[in-house]
Order: sequence, then structure tokens, then C-alpha cells
Amino acid sequence: MFTQELQSKIDQVWLAFHSGGLSNPLSVIEQITFLLFIKQLDELQNRLQQEAIITGDSSGFIYNAENMELRWSNFKNISPEEMFRLFQKENGVFDFMKNFGGKSTAFSKFMKNATFMIPTPRLLAQVVEMLDNIDMKDKDTKGDLYEYMLSKLSTAGSNGQFRTPRHIIKMMVELTKPTTEDVVCDPSAGSCGFLVGAAEYINTHYKQELLKPAVQNHYQNAQFQGMEFDPTMIRIGAMNLILHGIENPQLKDVDSLSQANADFEEKVSLILANPPFKGSLDKDAVDEKVIAMVDSKKTELLFLGLMLKGLKIGGRCAVIIPDGVLFGSSTAHKKIRKELVENQALQAVISMPSGVFKPYAGVSTAILIFAKTNAGGTDQVWFYDMKADGYSLDDKRNPVKENDIPDVVARYHNRENETDRTRTEQSFFVPKQEIADNGYDLSINKYKEVVYEQKIYAKPVEIIANIQKLDEERRELMVELLKIL
Repeated sequence: MFTQELQSKIDQVWLAFHSGGLSNPLSVIEQITFLLFIKQLDELQNRLQQEAIITGDSSGFIYNAENMELRWSNFKNISPEEMFRLFQKENGVFDFMKNFGGKSTAFSKFMKNATFMIPTPRLLAQVVEMLDNIDMKDKDTKGDLYEYMLSKLSTAGSNGQFRTPRHIIKMMVELTKPTTEDVVCDPSAGSCGFLVGAAEYINTHYKQELLKPAVQNHYQNAQFQGMEFDPTMIRIGAMNLILHGIENPQLKDVDSLSQANADFEEKVSLILANPPFKGSLDKDAVDEKVIAMVDSKKTELLFLGLMLKGLKIGGRCAVIIPDGVLFGSSTAHKKIRKELVENQALQAVISMPSGVFKPYAGVSTAILIFAKTNAGGTDQVWFYDMKADGYSLDDKRNPVKENDIPDVVARYHNRENETDRTRTEQSFFVPKQEIADNGYDLSINKYKEVVYEQKIYAKPVEIIANIQKLDEERRELMVELLKIL
């Protein structure tokens, strides 16, 4: 359980990092993640030793007699100075972690340029002591800890990246319902929150299925794919997935829009993403097939083209886009909307309140849900006007009672019962032809009807009479008061 006490300790460690000269939030998160990962290796060794008592097989052990000093349970008890030397020395704790699984693994490739940046023995000992109190077997505590650390990224990145709130990820996962047969991808993976969310959903809903060796093999080695060009973020993302039980995530350190990612074509069955709203980039660097689909420099449009390219026929996608995509008047805006409506199966447009991404950004956003068919399939599009997400819509984002998310999920999965709803309600259908007639405008305000309540006020003569009556009562009371005095 993630307690207020644990949150306070993280805040203290965060301040200690700043005092020690390490002020970049991403670097701090990365260093703490390294230590969490090392602690997880120790927990994994304990499990393997318990299994070996039954099976007699110790071949899969992570640690042996030669490197036992590198285990968390051993070095946490030595002096800060000795611990610091153990991390810094060649083939010490940090090098052991970097080469986990062998130098040929994808994880080791991502860790190649990882650097131990904790500046002092005292700070290292302080962080180790704090993390030692965390129950690594409790996925919720571990997940909440990670989420709280990521919340420290209080400003959008230089590439328009910002963290997707965990409850929005959970909503999008529940809207798309991943199965054990899916290959789930996030082409702008960041810290891999969407992939972790999908994994947790599958773990919860397919416990028995995951006991089958073939299903477990797919889950561990092929089911979760992501692309990310920021080397720090891909390290954090890889460790995030491993900490959540995905032993071999398929992550690529590549700019997903570039020619280097040209082989991403009809590869996956589910995309969950919140791509960066960077503005514009150099078209010459973008994959030619994406440009052929979306002739634009705007990343939010290019990513939609990339997703259509990467999905298999029948694959589905839930993606967060800025509102401008819904009504932009450029040729590229209209072309991609027409593509979704006419050639694919656009299922839903969920308009979210502008405060959802505060304090990172105040931009208004929506979620598009569609399936790739290349043969049409849009009959009518379901719109939902989401007004509350369970948190205040200011920079503080405190929990509040108002929350439309359960209603969004329930109504989306029962859309067949929504046909009689009027456009004055929060959700309703709009026929494809009407959308086409409106230049494929997908903004909810284009179709939502607002009922204005008529208010009837009293005539001026009546208002003056009421004032005179009140004035007379006041005078009478004043006379009574004077008599009493």
C-alpha cells in the first residue's frame, strides 16, 4: 500500500538528490529506477531459491557464490562508503545490473550508456534505506510508487511529450479490452504506461489462460511492443515493464515516424497511445509511406498515419489527439479524418475536459477509437462529452466526486442501447453522412445541441412593490427595536 509516509520519504529523497546537485527529474527517476530494479533482482533470486528447494534445479539463479556481495540483501547492510565503492567499481553492482540477461539482450542494449549518477555515499545509503521498506511483491504499491515518481515530471518535454495520467490509461485500456491474442503497441512509448496498463488488464482478466505455456511465452516475449527515441525514457520504460513482470518487452530505440521504422507495417492488433503534439518537423526525415498517407509536418497527424500503417487488418486503436485534429481545416486534417470515416471504421470520439493533462498542459484533447478495415465500416460515430474525470481540473488535480469515466466505459460497450439518445445528452450517435456533409468535422460541438432554459422575471412594477413592502417591514421593526431600548 502506497502510504502518505512513503510519499513523504520519496519527497525527502527527491530533495536530497537536488541538494546533491542532481536536479533533472528524468535523471532522478532513472537513478531510483535502477535501484528498484536491483532490488527486484534480489527478490527474484529469493523466489528461484525457494523453487530450487522443490525442483533441485539451481541453473537459473541470478547470483552465485562469486557475486553474492552484489545482492541487495547483502550490500544494504554495509557502510555507505563500502556500498558506494561496490556500485562504482568495475563489474560491481551497477555493471551487473546493466548486463542483466546477457550482453546480447535488448535490455542490455538500452542500458549500454546508462550512468551511475548518485553523487555521494550518504545519498546512496539514504535511497537504499527508503526503497528497502517497499514491498516489491505488491504490484499496486510498486505501480503507485512509480506513478508518483513520474508525476514529478511537472513540465512537458521539449518534444511535446507529457505523462498520461494513470486513470486515463486505465480508461483507454478498458475501452479496448486487450486479450491474450493481441499484440499491443505504443509508438510513442515514453515510460511505457500504456503497455503496463494493458499487461495489468490481461493479468486480471486472463489468469487461467496465462498458465498455458504458449500464452505465457507470447505474453513475455512478443505481446508488448513500443518505440521511443529518447534513450533515458526507453531505459525507464524497459525497467518499468520488467518491474511489472514483462521479462522481454519488444522496445525499439527509434524515431517511430522516421524511415528507420519503415518496417512497422501491419504488425500489431492494438495500439494505445498519446503521441507528442510537437507542432511540426522535417518531412524529409519521415517514412515515405506515412507521408503518402498524411502529407503534413504536424506530428499529431503523422502519428495517425503511422498507426493506420502499423495496424493489421481488423486491428483497433485508441489514441489521444489535440482538439485541432477534429476540426482543422488544412488539406491534411481533412484527408486523415476522411480516411478514418470513409475507409476505416471510426467508432468513437470522446471529448475530454481541458484540465486532464494539468499541470503539464492545458490543451483540450479527445480520444479517437477506430478499427483498421481498409474497406470502410463507419455507419455512425458515437460521441461522448466527458466533463469530469474524478479530479479537479486545475493545476492541483485533487480527487473530486464527479467522474464520468465509469459511464464512458459502460456506455461505449453498450452502444447499441444509445440509438435513442438525443443530442442534448452527454453521449449520442451521428450518422456518417452528416459527418461527411460537414467536411468530416469531428468536434462534438458541431453536433451537440444545447437547450437553453427560459427564465421569466417579474415585471418592474412587481419588483418595486416588493421593495416597498420590505421597506415598510424594516421601518416597523425599527420602531419595535426603539421601544425595547
